Amino acid sequence: MSTTPVRIYDTTLRDGTQGEGISFSVADKLLIAERLDRFGVDYIEGGFPGSNPRDIAFFSEARKLKLRHARLAAFGSTRRAGVRPQDDIQLRLLLESGMPVMTIVGKTWLMHVTEVLGTTAEENLAMIEDSVRHLVSEGREVIYDAEHFFDGHADNPDYAMRTLEAAARGGASNLTLCDTNGGTLVPEIDRVTRAAVARFGAAKVGIHCHNDSGVAVALSLAAVNAGASLVQGTMNGYGERVGNANLVSILPNLILKMGRTANCAANLSELRDLSLFFDELANLRPDPKAPFVGQSAFAHKGGLHANAAQKVARSYEHISPALVGNRTRVLVSDMAGRTSLAVKARELGLELDEKRPEMKDLIADLKDREFRGYEYEAANASFKLLVAARLGQKRTFFEVEGYRVIIERHNGELWAEATVKVRVNGQPVHTVAESTGPVGALDAALRLALEHAYPQVHEMTLRDYKVRILDSSQGSAARTRVLIESGDGGSIWVTVGVSDNIIDASWEALREAVEYKLMNSTAAEPAAAAPRSALTAGARAAG
Repeated sequence: MSTTPVRIYDTTLRDGTQGEGISFSVADKLLIAERLDRFGVDYIEGGFPGSNPRDIAFFSEARKLKLRHARLAAFGSTRRAGVRPQDDIQLRLLLESGMPVMTIVGKTWLMHVTEVLGTTAEENLAMIEDSVRHLVSEGREVIYDAEHFFDGHADNPDYAMRTLEAAARGGASNLTLCDTNGGTLVPEIDRVTRAAVARFGAAKVGIHCHNDSGVAVALSLAAVNAGASLVQGTMNGYGERVGNANLVSILPNLILKMGRTANCAANLSELRDLSLFFDELANLRPDPKAPFVGQSAFAHKGGLHANAAQKVARSYEHISPALVGNRTRVLVSDMAGRTSLAVKARELGLELDEKRPEMKDLIADLKDREFRGYEYEAANASFKLLVAARLGQKRTFFEVEGYRVIIERHNGELWAEATVKVRVNGQPVHTVAESTGPVGALDAALRLALEHAYPQVHEMTLRDYKVRILDSSQGSAARTRVLIESGDGGSIWVTVGVSDNIIDASWEALREAVEYKLMNSTAAEPAAAAPRSALTAGARAAG
């Protein structure tokens, strides 16, 4: 096993932003640079100086950053054919960026040299060597990105290696082999990287992979195994087409599986938070199935799996989740057994002995509900209410006598009116509320009915609403499942409702959302109230 530290080169701010839907403001890019530095990344590539106003502004501000470890890199290309390096506009912009590291890309595939650049093989070699030497003479560290290296090597191995030799003669600190098309597979990466390492030494060779074949992480790990000591990639695999090699997957594999050292190894427990940080800035929903850091990465659904993982975690978990900042989760479904239900209940703050006689009925009830369309994997709040009811621990805060919803279009506007009849502390309460939609009207009417006895209901907000048609073959008569996400500024919870009627399914999820809030409230004792049998004044709500 090699003891050579692996240097991590992050190109999220350049290559990552070429991905569809990925965009960072200048302020975002500065925050990212500081966060990557704290995490321990060795190189942070900021962009292409002069290519756009955003990158120009970033490099201007980045010069003010006081990074503790990472070195900022500016990206560009070799000089143009027939132009002296000191006269080349691109090289001048690189130097004017003020960055300590210059990463320049050059052609290694003869087809690109003759058909794209329109120059000769020898002139291309001179372009590479001259450009690197000029930047090094200006006091910059230079990393050479050998574009399309594996395609070029397959076409003409000797010439591909000569391009690396040209960069090395110029003084490049690293020769990064790029699988630009993302079409190379592991055996070829291994073979060619070993050849480069044999010629230039492990400290000089790096790897940069794209994920077009779905194996960019495996390719990067294979290159390190073959001797490469620098890995380029992006956070969460952002990048052009289907993305770049994902550093969030590469790092734990390198450190925990391959036993390699890296500067960021000490901060690996922050990996999940780092991944979520990037998704938040990019305004993307985190991938629940992302290896190591996803919400489902250490989630157990089958009863046997949950049982085994509870007794010996490593029996169904390839690493300890805490090593990457994640945690074990137990999912509840019709596959659940006594152990998984007990573990899940404890996770939600309920003591449930798996040997209790109520367990048999609870499991039967749960499986029947799942058969009818209920889904508790995400709806933790509804599951907690179900368990509490079975254990006799569920309090009755209010009783529902009925509800009604009317929808009308008046003067070009669409409005919904909801009437709710409940009993609170034995007293009847009858309220009406309006909103633009039936769910909003029901939500407003229920809160209006409860606000005197339980003012904390106004701390709640409806954050998300999802509808799933369970059997589309039934057409408009199909059973519907509704998931409602609620929050109160301190916590977030999800409830579920199922019915042949979408309004009724929504009402069930709304009602349980309120019950869950009251069950977890520190002030859920009803206030004294006079009988309120008359119609309460109506309210209007948005949404």
